[in-house]
Amino acid sequence: MANVIVIGTQWGDEGKGKITDLLSRSADVVVRYQGGINAGHTVVVNDRTFKLHLIPSGILYPHVDCIIGSGTVVDPEVLIEELDALEAMGVSTSRLYIAETAHVTMPYHRSIDIAAEAQRAEHRLGTTGRGIGPTYADKSERTGIRIVDMMENDTRGAVFRWAIAQKNRILEKLYNLPPLDPEATIAQYAGYAERLRPHIIDASLKIDEAIRHRRNILFEGAQGTLLDLDHGTYPYVTSSNPVAGGACIGAGIGPTMVDRIIGVAKAYVTRVGEGPFPTELQDGVGQLLGQRGAEFGTTTGRPRRCGWFDGVIGRYAVRINGLDCLAVTKLDVLDELPEIKVCVAYELDGQVIRDFPSNARTFARCRPVYETLPGWQQSTQHCTSLAELPATARKYLQFLSDLLEVPIAIVSLGASRGQTIIVEDPIHGPKRGLLERQREAS
Repeated sequence: MANVIVIGTQWGDEGKGKITDLLSRSADVVVRYQGGINAGHTVVVNDRTFKLHLIPSGILYPHVDCIIGSGTVVDPEVLIEELDALEAMGVSTSRLYIAETAHVTMPYHRSIDIAAEAQRAEHRLGTTGRGIGPTYADKSERTGIRIVDMMENDTRGAVFRWAIAQKNRILEKLYNLPPLDPEATIAQYAGYAERLRPHIIDASLKIDEAIRHRRNILFEGAQGTLLDLDHGTYPYVTSSNPVAGGACIGAGIGPTMVDRIIGVAKAYVTRVGEGPFPTELQDGVGQLLGQRGAEFGTTTGRPRRCGWFDGVIGRYAVRINGLDCLAVTKLDVLDELPEIKVCVAYELDGQVIRDFPSNARTFARCRPVYETLPGWQQSTQHCTSLAELPATARKYLQFLSDLLEVPIAIVSLGASRGQTIIVEDPIHGPKRGLLERQREAS
């Protein structure tokens, strides 16, 4: 039995969807523990592309229970669209479960998100406009609507009328937007409630039962470490905690229940939206990475900013999450490059630093210190083992492993399931967190 957390180690879009899908073969349960429809996973199976926003990618396996945990915020309209799309493609959604304590994204959340971002002007954060931040804000303010509020016919009207009345004042007086019709909204969400009713459960209890029956559980988040509300490049972050610690809160389990933590990193780095990005490439190489990597957001379609691999944020992600191993994705995107740079440190005000600065303004002044490695300039897409990779590609992977002080368990060379090299068993491999590796080194 193994309970495993899959974590993005950069600014999201690392390819967690494919890795989660791959690991789901050995899982009995997959739990999504935070985020909302501002994230997206793309999974390719037998030339069929599935774009998922809320539903865990384990849904593509008929034996897997998929749970949307309490830490996730749910837009019922989008969730139902996703359910219908999967069913139309022949994928059963009968084993999808939704936490009754998850918070609901309402129409006013989307309106406020878009209007607030427009008012920020040059201080904009680069939000997706999907209402995620305002939903989490209401959750923290204790004025949010939860799934259970939407489901209860006898109290739904009162809860919705009060919330909509509060938000209509904000929409009208602060943003000069038309108010919502409370009765129409109540009727709309009553319809959503009936459509989703078979899927609503006490998620924490179901996860606990799975643990007690020694089932394999995979916990997946959205976004990445550097977008964490507490530990990311604030304020250019998301509104929840995608780091490993967030899995326990968002799923409703204790930290002693976690057996292994797997980090996912691209062989280079991308970022969507605003915020500092020391290794960003605004030249032909950056364009090449974007083109070869198809770097457009699954949710927004926005082009992603591209740059060289950043070992400083990589080491930070290892430390913050306590990673046991790493999955490196999109190595094939680098196939054409004659040389590849890796950021090993930052230059800050004339000093070389090797640790990630917690202050975003300080981070914005950091300049990358690079080491240059030779490229391999040949295709890796059909390699099925490390031995088949070009020698320089293997050296590149070893360089990243040594730099981050964490073993590489998976190498992804394309979008499909088959384009993957398993170096070691990522789920049942040895527990080699930071403390274990430090003891081994000493």
